[in-house]
Amino acid sequence: MGHLSDAAAIGGIAIGTMLFDLLYWNFGFLRVGTSGLTAQAYGKGQRDDVRCTKVPEECRKILTQGLTIAVMAAGAILAIQSLFVTAVLAVVPCSEETADIARTYFYARVWAAPATLMLFTFKGWFIGMQDTKSPMAVDIVVNVVNMAASYYLAVCTSMGVLGVAYGTVFAQCTGLLLAILIMVFKYRIVHIGLMEILAAMKWQEIKQMTALNGNLFIRSLCFMVVYVGYTSLASQYGDTELAVSSILMKLFMFFSYFVDGFAYAGEALVGKAFGENLSPICSTGCHRQSDRAELFTRSREGDKLNVVVRALFKWSIGVGLVFSAVYAVWGEECMALMTNNADVLEAVQPYIGWLIAMPIVSALAFMWDGVFVGATAGKQIRNAMIWAAVGFVVLYVTTYRFAGAQALYIAYFAHLAARVVYLTIAWKDVKLSNE
Repeated sequence: MGHLSDAAAIGGIAIGTMLFDLLYWNFGFLRVGTSGLTAQAYGKGQRDDVRCTKVPEECRKILTQGLTIAVMAAGAILAIQSLFVTAVLAVVPCSEETADIARTYFYARVWAAPATLMLFTFKGWFIGMQDTKSPMAVDIVVNVVNMAASYYLAVCTSMGVLGVAYGTVFAQCTGLLLAILIMVFKYRIVHIGLMEILAAMKWQEIKQMTALNGNLFIRSLCFMVVYVGYTSLASQYGDTELAVSSILMKLFMFFSYFVDGFAYAGEALVGKAFGENLSPICSTGCHRQSDRAELFTRSREGDKLNVVVRALFKWSIGVGLVFSAVYAVWGEECMALMTNNADVLEAVQPYIGWLIAMPIVSALAFMWDGVFVGATAGKQIRNAMIWAAVGFVVLYVTTYRFAGAQALYIAYFAHLAARVVYLTIAWKDVKLSNE
């Protein structure tokens, strides 16, 4: 759309995307919570290469819980869609043209909600099962289909913005079909029956997931304060600045997909290590050790955990440095790939420095998120985002009068720094709880 339309269309899709952020951030726990809990359940059965028959059942139960919640949540989204759009656009300052484009985009793309939320669960479950190839395959298929379908429908037909939305719907449904095929043929889960769903949704079965997801839900609300606040505040500066902020955010987040690979590895490996250490398998009658051997094993696993975390951070920092260098050399060219609108390209010039600075601090924040998710340290994850949201609001309020739109990027950088500082300090106590 950056090459086909004016700033209002780019802004309209930015607002439309923000509407989905408002919805989907609240259900981020479906991926994050499922990943951490599944990894720990997997670790319980893998300790010293001992496999208990109960572990596959526990992992399957977590998948059933996540998919059931995803379907229920999608039904709620579809039921309230009109009320939701009306309420949000009533408080978001933007031109009527931009608002109309946002509505058009939202009402078409919202039909992907069931597939999107179920994919959250599948992705988290695959990662928790130490299987990063399956979510990689799903992501590649979803993104390739999304690009191809959106381009064809938007450019080769007269659909325009609707083509971008329907391309996303088609891509999400394609990804869901692939995830189901992986579940059937790789994990031999042919179906999930009604009785299995009812059993998995009993309170005693979902208590751990509920406790973790409660903290993750608060975390999601804080994410909304930052990311939705970023778009809403940008809209106050006009359609051109809204388009600039939207494109910059896409470039901020583009590199994060490379770091996410290591963050997901952190979820899987750290979760596995915590599962091996925190839950004594002898309670199932599968494995018993002397106290001395137990202490030795835990010490060994603690050392392995340190090695894993250090290695993950080296890789993530390396990715951040590479992208900072790329943006420093080809930042303007990257912007030109996103749009050929002359006004937008001119307006973005004062913000290129932020494009260069963001990757390093972002890499650290995303990597810590992965480590703490694997440890299912919900309290620390929640508190980090609370401080981050506070930092975002405080920095914007104190700088916008003299910095103008630059205050958006000052505040966004501050929220990343707050996450890094808090989680770095909190890691010592979380790690000790595992040793």
